[in-house]
Amino acid sequence: MSCCNAKGLMPLSDALETMQNSLSKVCEKITLPLSEALGFTLADNVISSKNVPPFNNSAMDGYALHANDLAAASESNTIQLKLVGKSFAGSPFNGNVEAGSCIRIMTGAVVPDCLDCVVMQEQCLADGELITFKHAPTVNNNVRFVGEDLKVGEQVLQQGHKLTPRDIPLLASLGVATVDVYRQLKVAVLSSGDELRSLGETLQQGEIYDSNRYSIMALLSRLNVEVIDLGIIKDDYALIKAAMLKADQQADVVISSGGVSVGEADFIKEVLNEIGEIGFWKLAIKPGKPFAFGRLPNSVFFGLPGNPVSAIVTLYQLAVPAMAKMSGEKLKPALRFNATCKEALHKAPGRTDFQRGFYSLDEQGKWVVSTTGNQGSGVFSSMSRSNCFIVLEQDRGNVAAGETVTVEPYSPLMD
Repeated sequence: MSCCNAKGLMPLSDALETMQNSLSKVCEKITLPLSEALGFTLADNVISSKNVPPFNNSAMDGYALHANDLAAASESNTIQLKLVGKSFAGSPFNGNVEAGSCIRIMTGAVVPDCLDCVVMQEQCLADGELITFKHAPTVNNNVRFVGEDLKVGEQVLQQGHKLTPRDIPLLASLGVATVDVYRQLKVAVLSSGDELRSLGETLQQGEIYDSNRYSIMALLSRLNVEVIDLGIIKDDYALIKAAMLKADQQADVVISSGGVSVGEADFIKEVLNEIGEIGFWKLAIKPGKPFAFGRLPNSVFFGLPGNPVSAIVTLYQLAVPAMAKMSGEKLKPALRFNATCKEALHKAPGRTDFQRGFYSLDEQGKWVVSTTGNQGSGVFSSMSRSNCFIVLEQDRGNVAAGETVTVEPYSPLMD
């Protein structure tokens, strides 16, 4: 039995697997214009109905010709060809091009089937209808061929792919006007705590501003979900129950911060037990041990810890992958690589630790990483100054300067 199991803490890998196995896609399919589809997840495979490009075309401004006509061209033996026409983008040349002749051609214009290469204009000298060439091109030089990018029947994008700015022009090149995607998840967010105050209010002794809701909603804004802000709920059982029931009626996912620890005023767990069910509670991670996962009658519940670093770490590492599964998105493993740690790090065995760091390349071109200082779960400046997590394994202890550690750069969600 591991040290974590002995203490009743679920390892991070088990928590992730449990959520992935217990969750299913909840979003219905909708059809959107391509111009509105950025950030949505494809509900079907996209198959090419066209060749891209649809015709042989020029990769350069220059002259299209028969490569054999210039076979003898060299620095000392220039060859002249007769100019017999032009091919512009949208206005192809439709005549015949006999041996010893060429046509003027622009980038993207149709290369007639009878010609097999394009010479860029900088390598030619034009004198009226006579074009002088000094170099012999290879066959197919500067020609982009039918279907070179995409062929009819080829799978372009896969179901579960989240559309990026790189995908939109690809689909547009196929003439795709609309796409079938999954609708946005609806995510309700609330904070729990008598000590919390909204921005703009004057703080009294023992009160703090509610920063968690802002960090959670900021990250959610990059997930292309519909956010429902339920504000701050007092540490009152009846109020929390009412808020949870309201959220459950409006959303697919309910996210709370605070109220999941073991304090006398932490009622989230009790409410969840009454109106829903708890999947697990208390994980072998740091920060973020009191993370809760469960279900309400109509929605999935994620209970984030109240400490601000714990809240964003558990949201990013646990809730975001779960919501991706619910959105129909195919999960991609986080980018991780090894780096040399420049300072000693304190770590007790027993929990996977996500310390905040700053990675870079040293003068020898090798990856190194530094700590951002105080790693307390309430020190959010450690997040603001960082660009990565230093992921320290569950059973690992203290790290000495110069040791190799695992670095996980922040994804665009956090950058």
